Amino acid sequence: MDQIEPYINILYRIYSYMIIIYVLMSWLPAVKESFVGELLGKLVEPYLKPFRRFIPPIGGMLDISPIVAYFALGFVVRGLLAVLSMVF
Repeated sequence: MDQIEPYINILYRIYSYMIIIYVLMSWLPAVKESFVGELLGKLVEPYLKPFRRFIPPIGGMLDISPIVAYFALGFVVRGLLAVLSMVF
């Protein structure tokens, strides 16, 4: 378990930063349409899509689904680490 935990935490951190950067890029359309923006969209959007399906934008404009997705990812990682600590 001690060998796996650091890798899971690193992947969690990287993907969390990707979500945050992708959300911040949505405020700047020119950046979102760049190569980096499109690459992040391809990596992050499949994860965010189910949350957007169930959580409608507030007032038609404020999308809080990335916030919920961010916290859900943290819970999943903690749960995964807890299960792995029981197994190993």
